Amino acid sequence: MRGLRAQAVAARIGEIAPRTARFADQWPTGQDVEILPPVRHALAEIGVSYLFSEDAPTLLPCAAQLFLAREVLVRPSRWVWPRWIPTPARRFRTRQQVAFTDALRPIVRRRRSSGQLGEDMLGQMLRPSPHYGLLPEEAILDTLPGITVATFETPSRAAAWILLHLARHPRAAARVAAEAASLPTDPAATTSTHLGSLRYTQALVSEVLRLYPPSWLLTRHAPRQTQLADYTIDAGSTVLVCPYTAHRDAREYYEPDQFRPERWLDDSGSPTKPGTFLAFGTGPHGCEGAALAMAMLTLLTAQTARCYQLSEPPGPEPGYQVTTLEGLATVGLRLRATLRD
Repeated sequence: MRGLRAQAVAARIGEIAPRTARFADQWPTGQDVEILPPVRHALAEIGVSYLFSEDAPTLLPCAAQLFLAREVLVRPSRWVWPRWIPTPARRFRTRQQVAFTDALRPIVRRRRSSGQLGEDMLGQMLRPSPHYGLLPEEAILDTLPGITVATFETPSRAAAWILLHLARHPRAAARVAAEAASLPTDPAATTSTHLGSLRYTQALVSEVLRLYPPSWLLTRHAPRQTQLADYTIDAGSTVLVCPYTAHRDAREYYEPDQFRPERWLDDSGSPTKPGTFLAFGTGPHGCEGAALAMAMLTLLTAQTARCYQLSEPPGPEPGYQVTTLEGLATVGLRLRATLRD
């Protein structure tokens, strides 16, 4: 999609940066904070604003409810019901999808009737495509709910892992903080050039995504018979790809279980090889929102490290629970922030 391409994201860095700075500014110091909820809220604000600009306040509550409906739907259940049975979780999801669509429909019609389509993601979808012409209203309404939740659901899981690594690797965090000192005092003045200068921060983000890809299992459909190594994949088969294990393959990564952001700064390293890094998938079915996700995560990491030193609560056990359902997440993760000297 045009609105999610790297060039489009680069042009709007000045809109993304202030909200990542606000997340850092609002972190209460001197107390252990469960970090996943505020991270998710901050990234939801960024994602929904990127898609809908001035109409974001109307749609943000609907997006939050739609995310909750998805979480309820995928929770483990004692019973496995056929898809056609309207369970309470499925009815709840349907209601939230309808609510989101009902809120979005008048926005689409107002923009089209006024001719003021906007420069955001919705505005891009309202413009005729050279290949497909004008998208029907229902196509837009069917597509955007999923895209909206995707802008903050997976990045939130990734951000929690990143902040945990800032706490566990203070030297790396200090290096990120030093790099972030070059960012403008006014976050709205941040440009793609500033973002591009955060090379070590981007390397750290990529390294955490390598070690703990939030989408740890990908599903692909084989449209035709395919030979994969010594295996024959029949047409119509479903193939499961595990980035978590692929990213820890010693044939592709030196010391694969070690946290080494520096490996991403070496142009001859394996991360540059096509098909090696799968945090956003690869090929034609790779994540279209990769550029937006990397921009959000890089700026959130830089702004947080610039302001704070993070630490985990003391104790023999980690202050979180790892869950794998629908994604690799640190549920209940608590961190403490102290002002950086």
